[in-house]
Amino acid sequence: MKKFNNVIVRRPCRAMVEGITSGLYPGKPDYNLALKQHDAYIEALKQCGVQVTVLPADEAYPDSCFVEDPAVLTAKCAIITNPGAASRNGEKVSIEEAVRKFYPEDRIEHIVNPGTLEGGDVMMCGDHFFVGRSARTNEEGIRQFSEILAKYGYTCSEVKLEEVLHLKTGVNYLENNNLLVSGEFVNKPDFAAYHKYIIPEEEAYAANCIWVNDTVIVPEGYQAVLAAVKQMGYQTLTVDTSEFRKLDGGLSCLSLRF
Repeated sequence: MKKFNNVIVRRPCRAMVEGITSGLYPGKPDYNLALKQHDAYIEALKQCGVQVTVLPADEAYPDSCFVEDPAVLTAKCAIITNPGAASRNGEKVSIEEAVRKFYPEDRIEHIVNPGTLEGGDVMMCGDHFFVGRSARTNEEGIRQFSEILAKYGYTCSEVKLEEVLHLKTGVNYLENNNLLVSGEFVNKPDFAAYHKYIIPEEEAYAANCIWVNDTVIVPEGYQAVLAAVKQMGYQTLTVDTSEFRKLDGGLSCLSLRF
């Protein structure tokens, strides 16, 4: 099944070594290695049958390679978010310039103050969107987001986060009613209707896999998750994301898929 035709990514900037991190995965990113890993990520996406638009590095924003956060792109509209991290809020301006090449003016929406929302907190499951209420995404941001989605026939529900940075840090939808879940999401009633694969605690980082046109890209080095995804019947590709992991970034964070 082909669902996505386009992907937007942004090259890591040299300043990424000073990006936001919780310290959960210690160490400073190796910039040159991050570039090589980003190259491999782009190639993996191309193998999934999409056109990849590569935006130039933006040294003003150390975390700007994580393009998922300043926008949510759907089949019917684009929503420019209002990132809750102050050091990242300006990323929405340049991402909107890129998005305008794909969406008409009347299909571009915005989350505005006092609402905050980051794309890492948004998980699309068909025409329904789960949104994590987190340190970066607040109640007003979710209210605006839900209102926008309703205009286009989409529905939305809030998921309160207790431990993780973003919703998709711990739960990801692989289409066909399948979810990868870890930690606090294992027993959340929000996801009772889905078939859940529970990820071992030691491989929790790999909850963040991405489905792209019937292929699932899995972070390299997580054998239990890779085996489970294959057992579900998906084709798989693996990509090393070790340098982005040091900034709490995963596979979904690095692209906008639409």
